[in-house]
Order: sequence, then structure tokens, then C-alpha cells
Amino acid sequence: MLRDSDGPGLREYLIATAARMIGQRGSAGLTVRDIASEAHVSDGVLYNYFEDKEDLLASALLAHIGAVMSVAPPMPEPGTGTVAGNLALFIEGGLATLARVAPAFAGLVSQPGVLTRFHAMAGGDAAFGVADTGRRPGGGSDHRGEGLPAILATYLHAEQRLGRIGPAVDINAATALIIGAIHGQVLPRMLFSPQAGQAAAPPGLAGRLAETVTFGLGPPPARAQSGRASDPGPAGRGQNQPGLQGDTS
Repeated sequence: MLRDSDGPGLREYLIATAARMIGQRGSAGLTVRDIASEAHVSDGVLYNYFEDKEDLLASALLAHIGAVMSVAPPMPEPGTGTVAGNLALFIEGGLATLARVAPAFAGLVSQPGVLTRFHAMAGGDAAFGVADTGRRPGGGSDHRGEGLPAILATYLHAEQRLGRIGPAVDINAATALIIGAIHGQVLPRMLFSPQAGQAAAPPGLAGRLAETVTFGLGPPPARAQSGRASDPGPAGRGQNQPGLQGDTS
């Protein structure tokens, strides 16, 4: 057990303890006394390492989200599999990730000071936007420290450079559509029915969302001369149609 005088090591230990408690029980009603008791230190020790309770909770929230993101499934490498299949994997992982993160935020709605402090610690507005992600080289699966919007936008930009997404597609708009759909499945339940727990998304939702975004809302592929529907497969299904694949010619 760390002693009260263990300096920076004790600060990190206190953050890790609070982050673990947020992951286990949520942030609602979490007090300095609870954290001190779990860490086996006196209440006053926490104020030797943090400006106030908001500083401690915001630091713990940031650590909790980092821990969740560190075990999230990696985004497939651009150019592998199919765009629709990769997006389905991302959506499934995004739903699971947000379901673990959202309760922590829901429990802090009544403490705007903590959320404001967290927003600054995370990097401000730039950390939650996607406007600059397309300027990065590469686009592989190492996204440590990035949020879901940045991970998705980086992947989509890389696929666009490879020609698997139409050149005229607005990547930021596509990212907003997908991230918004993920949020729409998780946030209302967490905010308005927190006791309902992490209910599963409707079966097949991730795949249906991915197909719709990838291939658009246009008419189905033209029928073959035999009168039977002709399906050109994932590589050609989006040609000359709305959606991410669009007209890649």
C-alpha cells in the first residue's frame, strides 16, 4: 500500500483507484471519502494532490475512458476486407465502448464543473471533432489516445485515398451519421433509463447501418435480363449509386 507521502506515485494511484470505482459503480454519488476509503488514505490526503474534488473526478474520468478505449477492438486496416464489413465491426465495437463510457458521464450531469474540467483535460473542442483527421498519413489500426470519431474518420479517409470510397464523399458527414447512430442507441437509455443497464442493440443493427451508409439510399441494382435480381457483390454493389462507394470511376 502506498504511503501518504509517496508523491507523484500516490497521485497516479488515487486516479487509478477512482477510475476503477467509476468503472465498477459509476460516477453518481461518488465522494472524496469513498475514494479515500478505497485507496486506504485519509480524506485530506487527496487535496494534497488535486485542486479540488472536480480535479480528481475529471482526472479519474479521463483515465477510465482511456482504459475502456485501450481494450476496444482495433479498426481493421484500410484496404482489407470490405468497407461495409469493417464499418459493421466498428459500429459493434463502438456500441460496446459507449455503453461502458456513457454511465460515467450520465452520473456527472449534475456536476458541470467536472465535465468542464474533463473537456479541457481531454484537449477541448479539437479532441471531439474530426475536421483534421483526413490530413494524417497512413490510416492504420493504431489509434491509442483517439476517440471514436477520429478513429472512424481516419479510416474512411484512408479508404478514400485507396479508391474504395468515392472521391466526392463527405467523410466528415459520413462520420457524423455513423457516430450519431451509435450515440442514438446508447445515450437515451443511459440518460433516461439508467437502471435498464447495458441492453443489447437490435440484432443485426450494426450490419444494416453499415450497408446503408456504404451503399446509400438509392434504388437496388438493375435486374439482369433473365428478370432475376443481379447482385454484383460488395465490390460493385455501390457503383453509380449513392453512399460511401458511390461512383468510384
